[in-house]
Amino acid sequence: MRVWADLRDGDRRLTRRVASWRPPGTRQVLPAVEEAAQHTRLWWGAAFVMATAGGSRGRRAAAAGVVSMAVAEAVANGVVKHLWERRRPPREWISQEEVRDRPDSSSFPSGHTAAAVGFTAAVAGVWPPAGALCAVPALIVAGERVHTGAHYPSDVAAGALIGLSAAALTRRAPRLAARGALT
Repeated sequence: MRVWADLRDGDRRLTRRVASWRPPGTRQVLPAVEEAAQHTRLWWGAAFVMATAGGSRGRRAAAAGVVSMAVAEAVANGVVKHLWERRRPPREWISQEEVRDRPDSSSFPSGHTAAAVGFTAAVAGVWPPAGALCAVPALIVAGERVHTGAHYPSDVAAGALIGLSAAALTRRAPRLAARGALT
């Protein structure tokens, strides 16, 4: 029990610290990234660029990214959020200019992070340089979710694990399906 209490306390302290961090450019960069990440527009745009400019490898990477993103979002937003109710961080912890209209859904896990990591990890498995480029906005999205008070760091970590799992499943699904068809 003490371990859980310590983890919860650390999660809350880290949330407050990240939310109060004000590096230069934060007010310009984070809202723009958050807006681009809404409804996965950022990742659809990246997939479009890869598919149109990246040849066959770009098309494979885009397809893997989109499928993984869809799986990650379905698990995070369609399943886990309904099984695990968690309130979002208190508004008092967040600078008033950072607090936006936040959804009423469970804070756990971060669906934005699940989608970002799922897309990025799947792309990296097919086309590593493109995956490295996608990692930059994925990390910014994850940080933004805590900075603006939408999530606790543990919500973001859980979203990242869901995204990584979705990418691994997406990568292995064709082999698993083929193995199942042969038996």
